[in-house]
Amino acid sequence: MIGAVLERPTRLGTADVEAFIDAFFTERATRASSCGDDYLRLWDAARSSSTGGKRLRPELVLAAHAAYAERGAATQRGDAAAVQLAAAFELLHTAFLMHDDVIDHDLERRGAPNVTARFMREALARGVGEPRSREYGEAAAILAGDLLISSAHRIVAGLDAATEVRTALLDVLDECVLLTAAGELADVRQSTASPGPHEIVAMIEQKTAAYSFSGPLRAGALLGGAPAPSVASLGEVGRHLGVAFQLRDDVLGVFGSASLTGKTVTGDLREGKQTLLVAFAREHHGWGAVAGDFGRPDLDEEAAARLRTAIIASGALDRVETMIGERCAEAVAAIEAGGFPETLRDELVATAGRCVERVR
Repeated sequence: MIGAVLERPTRLGTADVEAFIDAFFTERATRASSCGDDYLRLWDAARSSSTGGKRLRPELVLAAHAAYAERGAATQRGDAAAVQLAAAFELLHTAFLMHDDVIDHDLERRGAPNVTARFMREALARGVGEPRSREYGEAAAILAGDLLISSAHRIVAGLDAATEVRTALLDVLDECVLLTAAGELADVRQSTASPGPHEIVAMIEQKTAAYSFSGPLRAGALLGGAPAPSVASLGEVGRHLGVAFQLRDDVLGVFGSASLTGKTVTGDLREGKQTLLVAFAREHHGWGAVAGDFGRPDLDEEAAARLRTAIIASGALDRVETMIGERCAEAVAAIEAGGFPETLRDELVATAGRCVERVR
């Protein structure tokens, strides 16, 4: 399910979501045009930022919805609502990425200039100094992210669904924002400290698992009419999948291929990102010899290679790989015990496998 077609095609696909998102940005651009060229460029940058992703969250929404939705006279209405719900989660994801790039002072996302970089370059071209140009770019990215968070809520609030269902879905979306913000704050705090493995995993559950896996699965099932126990069980499955997914992401951020992941494999080491790899490596006596390189703004590939060697020698990479496998096994156990429809069960088991195997 991750970045690929579902094992068994659902009634709807991400192409339907893409069409909705495209129409959404077209409508927003039309409205923005009356507010000046700069504001129109902001929406154009937001549209560009929404392209090129794995569309993981929409896939999860659609798969969970299809597993429980009744086929009948209301099928077309239900399918349209599912597409809109899936798009709302993708817009929320795009917003979080924009804000995350500001927090991390990044200028690139998915191998291309992000919102900050676009507006920063425009200011530089006008002769504005670099510090002020960056401030302008980061302000634009914050505003773009805010607009998409608001839009996600607006889309869900307008779904053609029973009032109690819309209320429950808005509660899920609100919880995703609440937990992700808590996780982001914890992540920033951890960059100024030396967090232990338990703290890092707790942060991942909030920052990534809540809105990337648990939220979409629960929301899709709620819209499809799933019973409350099934919705709760999907939330637990999503928690395990989210941790496994992020741990694999952290491994790829240091040991992956830039041509496949679309991001540098020295960025996390240069930034001094406190991942589980680093937490485990710090426990080893050999880390002290390279600790001075970790978090260096001018980190080069030679120093990064020394850090990678130290991480491997400490056993940290093996320990994280083991944890990824364990989390996926816990997810599979929860899937098997969840009593989900067969198609959804098979798709979730396949997703767990991809959390272990993915290379991008």
